[in-house]
Amino acid sequence: MFSKILVANRGEIAVRIIRACKEMGVATVAVYSEADRNALHVALADQSYCIGGPEASESYLNENQIISAAILAGAQAIHPGYGFLSENAHFARLCRKNGLVFIGPEPESMERLSDKAVLKELISNTGLAVIPGTKAVASAEEARKAADRIGYPVMLKACAGGGGRGIRLIRSPEDLEEAYLQATSEAASAFGDGSVYLEKYIFPARHVELQILADEQGNAVCLGDRDCSLQRRNQKLIEETPSPAVTAEQRSRIIRLAVEAVKGIGYVGAGTLEFLLDTEGNFWFMEMNVRLQVEHCVTEMLTGIDLVKWQIRIAAGIPLNFAQEDIPMQGAAIECRINAGSCGTLKMLHVPGGPSVRFDTCLIEGTAVSPYYDSLLGKLIVYAKTREESLRKMRAALCELVIEGIPTNIQEQLRIVEDERFTSGNYDLTFMGNR
Repeated sequence: MFSKILVANRGEIAVRIIRACKEMGVATVAVYSEADRNALHVALADQSYCIGGPEASESYLNENQIISAAILAGAQAIHPGYGFLSENAHFARLCRKNGLVFIGPEPESMERLSDKAVLKELISNTGLAVIPGTKAVASAEEARKAADRIGYPVMLKACAGGGGRGIRLIRSPEDLEEAYLQATSEAASAFGDGSVYLEKYIFPARHVELQILADEQGNAVCLGDRDCSLQRRNQKLIEETPSPAVTAEQRSRIIRLAVEAVKGIGYVGAGTLEFLLDTEGNFWFMEMNVRLQVEHCVTEMLTGIDLVKWQIRIAAGIPLNFAQEDIPMQGAAIECRINAGSCGTLKMLHVPGGPSVRFDTCLIEGTAVSPYYDSLLGKLIVYAKTREESLRKMRAALCELVIEGIPTNIQEQLRIVEDERFTSGNYDLTFMGNR
């Protein structure tokens, strides 16, 4: 096991990783930008290093500065969290070159699976149904020919994408050229890779994902499904597990296929298989995230399994000590993402309490929300024996959560969890007006 880990991230995920390390008896090193000098993750870590200016490109994406800090601190491994460098094969290889363990997949695996179009071809050979689509298309004209073949409407997606960027819905040939230019430009700006591919637009549908853990010894398990259909402009707002749209029979089958698929492609680490679930109950594979997901905590609340600790153990070569049948998946858990509406400084914070209520956050009094990073302030998660009870608990927790000085979406989240469409479980990706 590692004795010291550098956390190459910020915000609530950096706090989350540091807490897991402390519980494991592992020392931690924080890195921070000039904008995060007074951040909670810096205060909680055993050591900390400023690695650059407030822009992410100057700090949290500065590979050499992060490597230098790890070597200087005497860390053996680097945990990238999510976002930033978490899916960067070059950084993972740089870690290896400098004698550091990247807590995540091997760089070769990331390179092989990072191109979503190539990944879908691999997955199609494992027995999972894949959304009809293409590999990377080199021009708008090539995209037009592919769309004519697949049939409109189609989705244009960034090959190296994530977080809803580099995605465009195209309903007719007249919309294609402009959408292609927008998607490639956005993808190049966000990921340094402007390549895009097409896939059939399945509508209406729900976004359901499966959480996977796989070790170096060839063991793999699935920690159930998460329904992530509550989205605005491809950005998730609420997640719950299990999905109210998935029957026990469907769940058992898709879990078995997902585990076989992960073993088939030789994946190691924590990962997520993402699907569209159509109105006929068919699961269509979309993509795989080769990292920890923002919404990992809702799965932890349901199963009691700490995904961050298992990421660290797997990276240290420790095999999984439980099998698929050992995973408890009784009850229901719901997560609401609490986002800032604009910049501001926290004047007061009151966090709801009670059994099975969790708020993962980086907020402390005086925390300033800057324009340099995403708007996520924290994640409010609840668990109960039934979905109905979990909904009541979430409503109570949202009413109790107080954040003053920073505009938030707390009231919007409360309206959603009180909406009959959500409480009934009969919702899909169109809930927030997405088309």
